[in-house]
Amino acid sequence: MDKKITIIDGPPPTFELVNEHWPMSLVESSEQVGVAKTTLRAGNGAALVERCHRAWRKRRPIQLEFRSQDGLKQEAPIVAAQYKTTKEGDILWLWLRFAGDGIELAMAYEDDMDDEDDDDSDPFDLSGL
Repeated sequence: MDKKITIIDGPPPTFELVNEHWPMSLVESSEQVGVAKTTLRAGNGAALVERCHRAWRKRRPIQLEFRSQDGLKQEAPIVAAQYKTTKEGDILWLWLRFAGDGIELAMAYEDDMDDEDDDDSDPFDLSGL
């Protein structure tokens, strides 16, 4: 049985940090870990998700193997998988566990600094989260 899903061609995947509670519950650990999500095109999304399910039923890990921006092979454990069939082909969503700086994340910020805002709160205060 395959222990990994490999990205064969195309650009390196981009990863988004996940702030939802349900994926974080899949990776509870004494180490500092996080969850990132990536979206990929797949020839057969159903078969790839089924491979993940078979591994998890046997309590075995399954990895995503990919090339980083610098061309080096990397692996990350898959903790959840979902797919959707579209006219253009299957879309595969994978949630991956990473530790520390194990995966380079794509960061995006909304450009709302130009908005006139009468609110005196600090937009960078994360204490309420």
